[in-house]
This record gives sequence, structure tokens and C-alpha cells, in this order.
Amino acid sequence: MNIHEYQAKALLKEFGVPVSNGRAVLEKGQAEAAAKELGGPLWVVKSQIHAGGRGKGKFKEAAAGEKGGVRLAKSIEEVKQFVDQMLGNTLVTIQTGPTGKQVNRLYIEDGSDIEKEFYLSMLVDRSTSRIAFVVSTEGGMDIEEVAHKTPEKIITFSVDPATGIMSHHGRRVAQALNLTGDLAKQAEKLTAQLYTAFVAKDMAMLEINPLIITKQGQLKCLDAKVSFDGNAIYRHPDVAALRDETEEDAKEIEASKYDLNYIALDGTIGCMVNGAGLAMATMDIIKLYGEFPANFLDVGGGATKEKVTAAFKIITADPNVKGILVNIFGGIMKCDIIAEGVIAAVKDVGLQVPLVVRLEGTNVELGKKIIRDSGLNVIPADDLDDAAQKIVKAVKEAR
Repeated sequence: MNIHEYQAKALLKEFGVPVSNGRAVLEKGQAEAAAKELGGPLWVVKSQIHAGGRGKGKFKEAAAGEKGGVRLAKSIEEVKQFVDQMLGNTLVTIQTGPTGKQVNRLYIEDGSDIEKEFYLSMLVDRSTSRIAFVVSTEGGMDIEEVAHKTPEKIITFSVDPATGIMSHHGRRVAQALNLTGDLAKQAEKLTAQLYTAFVAKDMAMLEINPLIITKQGQLKCLDAKVSFDGNAIYRHPDVAALRDETEEDAKEIEASKYDLNYIALDGTIGCMVNGAGLAMATMDIIKLYGEFPANFLDVGGGATKEKVTAAFKIITADPNVKGILVNIFGGIMKCDIIAEGVIAAVKDVGLQVPLVVRLEGTNVELGKKIIRDSGLNVIPADDLDDAAQKIVKAVKEAR
């Protein structure tokens, strides 16, 4: 689960992390009061969307101006002007894709005198089963670009969970950022604060870009991006309350209600598969034969008829779907359960696009018989390769 920058900063502030003062703005009429509370003389007006690249992004609407999704205001009137231009309009960044995202929230923050910018992030390193730090002197830039062009400028290390965060970890961060004296002490303290917050809130990723030194000699987190381990959200009702469903795909929200692993994509062939590995292979082979998957969908090993029905409805709710491929290898999951769920869903919502079904494994013959006897216009397939070729052919012929 992701949260907005202003929410992330409020959370980090609880752990003593140095951040700028700011106010969230959800309505245009709140802008003046927020700016007056902060006092100025410089304010930063930031679009709040779940995507990076806001500063370099552009609004679709001409009325929103040409200054991007993060703007520096030098007066209260300019704050109001920027809020009027940005709130409610669609911001397109490198991470949103061409459709962009509507800006429903803004964050007005005190301006900072920046002396130097750094990059610092934390994540769960699966290869070591530890929390890892990623630190670079190249803050404010795309870390992927830094990794590609100057990988030697990125320092990574992990923290042993048996010891937890220790002073030498903070010293390593300071050394990586070439900090000495009081700034090194600040870096050591900040490292401990961020680690404590990461563990306490079951975060999956924490990114500070940039982490800055102000001209007053203070370390400060100028931006914050936080995502949480979805499997641990139940332990944190305060975090769950921060969820902004307007930033999420409606189909993904619906899928989460049935504990389905669903991710919307941009293709034309809807996929219903059991098992993440098989789902990835299904998506790959669809692309191999010239089409693109419309989603990743793993119904899991113990799916019920109701769960399969819900999954099918979610797929068909996507107007971009021009064909559907059901690919099930029944181990724990029984093929007859899948067949019953598919038939129930088709009878409920109808079938407007080609449907190819490949079943293999437990109760496969019963599953195939259920589909044959249903009278539905379903194209059977013998294996994954056959299924992929048939659905791609059907979709192309239907155009």
C-alpha cells in the first residue's frame, strides 16, 4: 500500500525525522489559510499523486500552466494561483503514463535553502532477508539513471536483524555522503530514526529523494515516498486509514476484497491463472505471439467458485479486454471448481469476447466436461502454447 508524501512526512515526524512544516490542501479555498499558517516567505506547492517525476511532469489542461507538479511560490497570491491551476487537473509524469493522474490533493510546504542534495532509501532485500540501505551523493536525480551511468556513486549495505540498527550503520551513511562533524552526527541519528520507523510500521520501501543539507547546516528530508507490506496492514489501522482509493485502479480494489492477486496492465488479453509463476509465463507467451496481456491475475491455490466468479467479472469489466485466456494447472486448485466459476460468471455477465480455456491437473476431465456441457462458446486448448496461439488468433480475427 502506498501513501502520499504529506502522509509519509507526518508519519516520519512521529519518529523524530526532520521534515519541513506543511499543510495538506484538499479544496482551493484552503490555500490562503494554509499559506498564512506557514508564514513564508517561500512556499512549495506540491501535487500529491502516487507517482514519481512530479516536478518534471506536465498538466494536460492549458489552464494549469507550464510549471510542472511542484512549484515554488514567493507570495500568498502566487500560492493561491498555483492551487487554482493544479487542483483537480491531470498531471502526466514519466511514471503515470500518457493518461496521467488527477491531482485531488496538494501539499503546501515551507521553502528550504538547499546547500546539497543526497539520495537515501530503505527496502527489504530478499537476497539477504534483511533491511537494506541505498545511499548516494546524487540526490534529486533518477536513481536508475545514476545506477546506469555512475554505479560507483551508489552505496548499499544491510542491517542484521539480530543486532538491529547500530551506530556504525549511521557512520557508514555519513561516510557514503562525505559528511563530517555535526552533519555526520545528524546522519547517524537520522539513520536510526528511519530504521526504527521502517520496522515499527512494517514498511516495504522508504525513499528520501532528496535528503538535503540546508544552508543553516541541517539535514532534512525534503521528499518522502513510503509503501507498506500489504500482508501486515492489519496490524496498523492507523496506516490503513491513510489509504487513498482514488489513486488505485478500481479493478485492483475490487480484487483485494476477494484476496485476488490482480494488477491491471495495458494489453488486450485478460488472463486468469493460478500461481504467480504460471501467470508470468502466460503473460510472456501471449506477448511472444504478438499480443499483450491486460492484467496479471493469480486466483491462488485454494480458490472457491465465488472467488473465480469474481475474478472473471473483474477481467470482463476492463473495456480494453478483447479476449480472455483461462490457464489452470490444478494441484491444490481443482479444475472443476474453475470450470464452475467461469460458467457462473459467464452466465451472470455474458460473454462478449473470445474465451480460451486450458485445464490440466486435478479433476481435469470433470472440468472439461462441465465446460463442454455448458453450451457456452468456449475454445478448448491442450497446453499453454496451444492456448496462447488460439486466443491471439481469435482476438486478431475479431478486430
